[in-house]
Amino acid sequence: MNSNSATLRGALWMVGTVLSFAAMAVAVRELQRHMGPFEILFLRGAVMLLIVAAMVPRAGTGAVRTQRLGTHVSRNLLHLAGQYCWVYAIGALTLATVFAIEFTMPVWVALLAAVFLGERLRAHRLVQLACGLAGVLIILRPGAGAFHPAALVMILGSFCYAGTMIFTKRLSATDTPLTVLFWMSVVQTPIALAAALPRWVAPTAADLPWIAAIGIGSYTAHYCMTRSMQLVDATVAVPIDFIRLPLIAVIGAVYYAEAFDPLVIAGAAVIFAGTYYSLYREHRR
Repeated sequence: MNSNSATLRGALWMVGTVLSFAAMAVAVRELQRHMGPFEILFLRGAVMLLIVAAMVPRAGTGAVRTQRLGTHVSRNLLHLAGQYCWVYAIGALTLATVFAIEFTMPVWVALLAAVFLGERLRAHRLVQLACGLAGVLIILRPGAGAFHPAALVMILGSFCYAGTMIFTKRLSATDTPLTVLFWMSVVQTPIALAAALPRWVAPTAADLPWIAAIGIGSYTAHYCMTRSMQLVDATVAVPIDFIRLPLIAVIGAVYYAEAFDPLVIAGAAVIFAGTYYSLYREHRR
């Protein structure tokens, strides 16, 4: 495979990631019309568990065995908390605001990697942190009357996702991606079910496409991103991932009559600029 072909394929896989995240957000918004966050997360986990379970016979049970169950449990408790924050924020904020704040995740990853993995905070990462903080202030505009408390919940969600990435980095040394996805479904699904039961709402036939969308989208988002990163450098993949912000802003405006806020795009662009600069400097090193 020549380099141009690999780059094109990697870019297309990243487009698949963008579309998967957008589909998940719309599915959550639709299911929230009568379902609570934990029920949505349970249904998502149940669909993912069916997908992963169908793959195990082909890969063999050895593909999902692990010697690091405690790490998987810790990772997935943190990931479930992040997922809850994400679902909650989608119901309270515009879709574009949720996605814009979510772009702070690489900023928190850099900070946590310095604390827990001993990675140095070089100058380019300090630039990334500064741009991340500036971007968040542009998006939230504290004191300007546009601030919504749910934005802090989404920041917490992004921080939880960053912690999940640190655990994933540790697990990647010994466990396969299928192992990570398998234990993600096994750990999170029963916890979400237990939390959902007190306010359970029976899904209707009209909910089934959205339930399928959030479950399948969750799997394809991880799968497409992994395939993209195998083919292209992060400096190619990350700019394509940024496309999901204007895409979701258009979806929010057209289907949910959400007002377009240029400062949300501007703040996310500042965060993206810092992240891309850091990735570029890492690539040069």
